[in-house]
This record gives sequence, C-alpha cells and structure tokens, in this order.
Amino acid sequence: MSLSRLWAMSRKEAIQLSRDPSSLALAFLLPMALLLFFGYAISFDVKDIKMAVLDQSQTQHSRSLIEAFERSGYFRVVRHIERYDDTDRLLGRGDVRLALVIPPRFSQDLMAGRPAPVQLLLDGADANTATIARNYADAIVARYSVTVLGGGAALTIPVEAESRVWYNETLESRNMVVPGLIAVIMAIIATMLTALTIAREWERGTMEQLAATPVHRLEVVLGKLLPYVGIGLVDVTLAVLAGVLILGVPFHGNVLLLFGMTLLFLIGALGLGIFISAAVKTQVLATQVAMIVSFLPALLLSGFMFSIDTMPIVLRIFTYLIQSRYFITVTRGIFLKGVGVQTLWIEGLAMIVFAIVGLTLATRVFKKEIA
Repeated sequence: MSLSRLWAMSRKEAIQLSRDPSSLALAFLLPMALLLFFGYAISFDVKDIKMAVLDQSQTQHSRSLIEAFERSGYFRVVRHIERYDDTDRLLGRGDVRLALVIPPRFSQDLMAGRPAPVQLLLDGADANTATIARNYADAIVARYSVTVLGGGAALTIPVEAESRVWYNETLESRNMVVPGLIAVIMAIIATMLTALTIAREWERGTMEQLAATPVHRLEVVLGKLLPYVGIGLVDVTLAVLAGVLILGVPFHGNVLLLFGMTLLFLIGALGLGIFISAAVKTQVLATQVAMIVSFLPALLLSGFMFSIDTMPIVLRIFTYLIQSRYFITVTRGIFLKGVGVQTLWIEGLAMIVFAIVGLTLATRVFKKEIA
C-alpha cells in the first residue's frame, strides 16, 4: 500500500467526477430532491377522513355525536344522506371512507338508560386506513358515552388507562419516515455512484492505461472509494439539516456518533457498488444491477415501509443480509431516542462486517489484466 499512489487514484477519480455533470447531479441534487419530496409525500398519518352521516334521529343527542366526530380533527362530514341505500353507493365509489348511521330511537334509548347502538360502515379496500378509522371512531363513541353518562361514568368505567408516548410524542409519521429515508436514499445513491466507476474505465478505454501503472488493485478500489465517502458525508449533512430545519424532525442524539455510523455504512454500500462495477463492466448493466440490489431491499426489507416483525420467517432471516436494516435502526435511534453506542453497538458491528465484506469482494473481483 502506497499513500502516494492511493492519493493519486483518489485525485484522478475526483477530477473525473468533477467533469461528469450527470454524476454530480446524482451525487448532490438527487438525494436532497428525494428527501424533500418523499419527506412531504410519505405519511402514515390518517387524518381528514371523509365520512357520510345518516341521522335518522334528528335530535340534540345525535347532533352532538356528529359534532364529536367533527371536533376530533380526524373526520370530515362531506355528505348528509337521507336513505340507507346511499351508504353503499358512496362507499362503493370511494366518495367517503366511513358512514355513520344513527337509528331513529337513538335519543329515546339514551334518555331511558338503555344501550343506544349506532352503525359504522367502513370502506375496507384500504385495510390500514379502515382499521385506523375504526379505532378513532370507537374512541370517539366511547368518549361520547362517558359524557352522556356524566356522574355515572366512574361506576361504568372503573379503570381508565393514561398513556404516555416516549420519543415521538406527537406521533407524527414524518418523524419516523425522514430518518429512515436518509438511510434508504444513501443506500441507493452510494451504490449507484460507485457502480459506474470501474465500468466507466472499461467503456472509455482508460483501463489499459490503469493496467500499465504499478498501482495495486486494493489502491484502485480505495482510491475510487474515498471521494465518494466525502460526497456521502456531505449528502448526509445536508439531509440532516434539511430534515431538522425544513421538515421539522427532532434530533436528540449525538452528531459525531451519527457520522461515525454513517462512515461505516457508506464504506459497505460504496464497496458493494465497486464490486458490481468490477463484475459487470458496463455502465448500463451496472446501473440496473445496483438499482435492484440497493433500492428494492432498502425500501421493502429494511423495516422502512413494513415492520420486520410481521414478515414471514424466511424474509425475516433474509433481512439480516440487508445493510440498510441496521442503518435505519441507527438513524431512528439517534434522531428520535438519542441513544448511544451502548445501544447501537450491534448495528455498528454489523456495518463493520458489511464494510469488510464489500471491500474484500470489490478487491478480489477487480482485475487489472486486459483480456
């Protein structure tokens, strides 16, 4: 290993990169654009649910129940209907997500102290929204029942749970999405960038010149990797600033720990990209392979979109081979929980293993010989 040759390779790669506008845009503009776009677009919060109301009671009690739904902030009454058959038509066309049916004897049953059932009809085509809407509606009806019972509430509901949310107190999905997005975007960008490096040498005919030099293949791999490590750290810095200052995500952890873990993650992801580039030798194929091995696993199998605990056992085992799984745990833990090395050491160790494997594969596959 010669530091002078390593520096020469890094300088050569930096000069090549500076002369490639498409790679510069991919390196600096695309990560920020994706973070801001998906940071605003992706939301698991269910609010402003459109609902229809069939009020067959037309009393003060029924109107107060409808007002309870509207005041909650989760529902918006968009249609007052006159016939029961209209509920099927509105739900079928997707005009509303929920229909509230209040029977004619609703007020009389309440005044007489009898149970007064109401009907909630939900559009189950979107199962997640329907489940959340039903939970909201059940909570609103339960709270309304306590209000109606008044002084007898304590006798009817002897135990009341008082909950407290830790870490993400406002339960905003953006606070969970943005740290995960940083991990997913950097996994894609890092792999895509270095997937073009060696393939570019082959396609431009400069590999012959590189093969004639005394530089070792490990020096080639590390020299091509170092400029992109710097770019990755800059991208993460900009992403963290955008997440905190623009998207309003809280940051409770240690900045140095985040960048230390990011460095480990980038080495592994960049090493994977160089391995792909050395193996396929064409930029088009390298880009396609890099997209498949980085984008789909990072998005679907890392725990970003879907909880790993709910996946089948085979997929849960496979997720241990996805580096983004560990980095998402790191970003969310540092952003929201402020945890330290004593909590994230397993993830850090896993990313060290990925970094070693990535560099080893890239070095072994890369050949200086010209066929």
